[in-house]
Amino acid sequence: MRVLLTGWASFLHGEATAGDVLSLRAAGAALSAAGIEHDVAWSPGFRPDRLHLGDAAVEDYTHVVFACGPVHGPQLRELHERYASCRRIAVGVSVADPADAAVTGFHRILPRDDAATAVPDLSLAATTSRAPVLGIVLASRQPEYGAAGRHDEVHAALTQWLAGLDCARVPLDTRLAHENWTRCATPDQFVSALSRVDVVVTTRLHGLALGLKAGVPVCAVDPVAGGGKVTAQGRALHWPVLAANEAGDAALLDEHLAWCLSRGGPAPAVPGAGSSLDGLIDELVGQR
Repeated sequence: MRVLLTGWASFLHGEATAGDVLSLRAAGAALSAAGIEHDVAWSPGFRPDRLHLGDAAVEDYTHVVFACGPVHGPQLRELHERYASCRRIAVGVSVADPADAAVTGFHRILPRDDAATAVPDLSLAATTSRAPVLGIVLASRQPEYGAAGRHDEVHAALTQWLAGLDCARVPLDTRLAHENWTRCATPDQFVSALSRVDVVVTTRLHGLALGLKAGVPVCAVDPVAGGGKVTAQGRALHWPVLAANEAGDAALLDEHLAWCLSRGGPAPAVPGAGSSLDGLIDELVGQR
């Protein structure tokens, strides 16, 4: 017996959701625990260096298992046709139309849900490890810096570096909006969001200042050659800021992120803005 384990994450034009991949992980662990030899087929768009469905020879397998998601559509019908000589089993799937050829093509279905069934999703049986959560706050172009602005280059380097990290990336925007649900409507909401991440990665002054205000270490990069307001704010808050020309140094970014993550608890207390506010009041009403 040899099983080919498949799911929606196996199809070139399918999609690899977190639930799909965890369900495949759970099914694979169950097969391994039972001593059943198996391979997992992945979409080349998701895992280009792994076994792909088109390379999984029919004659190498006695069974095909399809895990998670809806049993519907032409891709599943093609799976039945390609592996017609194998016994085909679906597990942890949703059956909306029991007469669909995608459904009837299986020899056995162990549904997650159908007209009479509702059982816990396979993803709940999978083991997971904790990954750091990074809040990403990037600045838009700042024309006041003219030719010194390096926003495009810095952001290209940062996002390439971020894409290769084993972390959860949460894009955050300091711009507030009442009608756009993807943004915070108040600054209190924004600071609350920052307080939930492990590290803030930012090229914005307020990404740095409000991240520290929220008690979170900040990996800050100034997108202005020679240093702009992010660098100045770092000096004011006694917090390190990387220069624009350091954004392409992945090893340095790794080191700085590791330093931020190693800090554990809240970041150092941030100096208040009292002196500036006192100066404002003095300017308006005279020194007291």
